[in-house]
Amino acid sequence: MYLISIEGGDGSGKGEAARIILELVNEYPFPQVHPTHEPRRHSELGKLALDSVKLGDRTPLQEAGLFAADRLDHSHTWIKPLLEQGHIVISDRNIHSSLIYQGIVGKLGIDQVCRMNSAAMIPDLVIWIDCDPEKAIKRIQSGTLRMTSQKQEYFETTDIQKKIRKGFNDLLSGAILVSSPFDKCCVVGPILNEGGLDELRRKLRDELRTFFNRKPAPLNVDSDQVDRFLLSSLVRDVKKQTRLPGAPEMKTAIHIGWLSGMSPSQWMKQGEDTWPKQSAKEFDVPATSYSQSCWSILGTLSLIVGSTEVPRLHKSLGPHRMVTQRHTQRLVKWLEHERWIHKQQSHVPFSEAKVFKLRDEKLGYGRLALAMWPLRSAIASWRRINPNLDWGNALSDILMVKEEKNPSLSIRKAVKNVLSRLEMLTSGHEDCPTPTNIEELIIWWKTSPPK
Repeated sequence: MYLISIEGGDGSGKGEAARIILELVNEYPFPQVHPTHEPRRHSELGKLALDSVKLGDRTPLQEAGLFAADRLDHSHTWIKPLLEQGHIVISDRNIHSSLIYQGIVGKLGIDQVCRMNSAAMIPDLVIWIDCDPEKAIKRIQSGTLRMTSQKQEYFETTDIQKKIRKGFNDLLSGAILVSSPFDKCCVVGPILNEGGLDELRRKLRDELRTFFNRKPAPLNVDSDQVDRFLLSSLVRDVKKQTRLPGAPEMKTAIHIGWLSGMSPSQWMKQGEDTWPKQSAKEFDVPATSYSQSCWSILGTLSLIVGSTEVPRLHKSLGPHRMVTQRHTQRLVKWLEHERWIHKQQSHVPFSEAKVFKLRDEKLGYGRLALAMWPLRSAIASWRRINPNLDWGNALSDILMVKEEKNPSLSIRKAVKNVLSRLEMLTSGHEDCPTPTNIEELIIWWKTSPPK
């Protein structure tokens, strides 16, 4: 879902920073984390780019062309497919290295390099690792970063590294403007890497926490499409559920009416009416049942087959519905206290982890949260403005049906995503088709199924 690039001069410690970030990102609910580097040493295009900076016999334009060719191939054959699955890619160098080395040091120009790379993936987060050039060159020459002098690149001199450092400072501080589309990157730094690894780890942890807590929209993929991809595996698990002959029907089955004979608006009212606001305040959890973290956890639990523990639940949230593990633990503990979920006995020998499950009578609300997720912010805003109105009016008001106006582009996109989610989750009513447009969605929202 996110592409993170690590940038800096030669010998600054980018590789060490990339390894630390790889460990830190594993604490967040991404399916997988993948390290990479540019140029690629295992591709023919990457080898040509590497040779060009080792020998120094190419013009800046030729160098930039080789790096761009490798980057575009890397972007579309390897990076983008992983981002579409919700994974994180951590790249040791990316577009900003080309902007500095060929654009500024090589005097090719920022605009030209941006145009040559405009079809490449855009780093969502750029982390600049800084180091005094003289110290960096000593690291290289001492062999800590280069095992043989044959690998030395023509950039590895103190004078050129000083130009590179100034270029990064001017570029990432905004003194030099970056052309589209790379002006969208979130750039942080400089992170000085002249102390110990513990200090570097602390700085990197703080930057990652700040970035992920903002939950920025990814620059290269559609976040809701990524979330639906991740939810599809949970849906497949639910569809595989079986029951013994003569056993009661399992209401968790995806093809059984998960709305349990109620309309979505009735579920919203029930969720609101049964949410213990005073208790929530005491436990420091959201005071409304339609907050982002509540919908994320309740919705995910509604699709997890059987019981689960906090680490598995947290990992299942995915990057789009991300909640911190600490908040997940606190909310789960409170939901158990308020009987929205219940503990179950762990059948794993010697396991001390608590396992739990969403109560059957709350399943409809949880799954509705997943279906309506793209409109969650609009629904919450509507409720703040209209605290006493019937929930049945919510969707009509949000979509401005009574005013006969067209909703905003963001709302129309959200509706499209809701319809796609319902196509995956079903309408929630047995033998009832899923809505396919705004008019049908409004009817589905406020109408109970026939008895």
